[in-house]
Amino acid sequence: MRTPTDIPRHRAIVAVDIEGSTSRTNSVRALLRNVLFQLLDEAFTTGGVGRKHREPFVDRGDGALCLVRPFDQVPKTLLLATVVPALADLLEKHARNLPDLAFRLRVAVHSGEVHRDKRGPYGEDVDIACRLVDAPELKRRLRDTAEPLALAVSQEIHRAVVRHGYPGIDGGAFTQAVQIKLGEEKLRGWLYTPEAGRPEEGLTA
Repeated sequence: MRTPTDIPRHRAIVAVDIEGSTSRTNSVRALLRNVLFQLLDEAFTTGGVGRKHREPFVDRGDGALCLVRPFDQVPKTLLLATVVPALADLLEKHARNLPDLAFRLRVAVHSGEVHRDKRGPYGEDVDIACRLVDAPELKRRLRDTAEPLALAVSQEIHRAVVRHGYPGIDGGAFTQAVQIKLGEEKLRGWLYTPEAGRPEEGLTA
């Protein structure tokens, strides 16, 4: 007999990770974790993705996993055109207000089938998002920019969303530069950083 965990649910998947968190003390990490979840909630809400449209954020220690349900009101374009720019703005404001607790983020966006049990979400597509956010190329891109975040998207997101030039998304700002491995399969992703576009127009150049 099939159990509920056998049946996947389609989700847009956003993984985030705090840069250099291992260099912080445990007490500072606790503060940063609280701020991270607050900023994520505000960024998604500002971007038009309310709590009814998404599942509770999943703790990843020094990051989080955000799963967005498939509603007509929240197409995946919102993630790139509004949520990610809103998160970048919030990180900058936080850094100005509390410079001692400033931090930057690596962000990865993917979509696919997600399983869930009592311990939380899992499955191949969750693994892809987590591999992307931990990719050395994304870490290097963030080190090389003064911006508050660096973004990677999966091949699926690039094919379905980025390359079509939807409003607020500049496909020319993405470069195919991320390589990840899932089992024996090699997958590729695309990199973006905010300075490639005009912040006042979201991810647009």
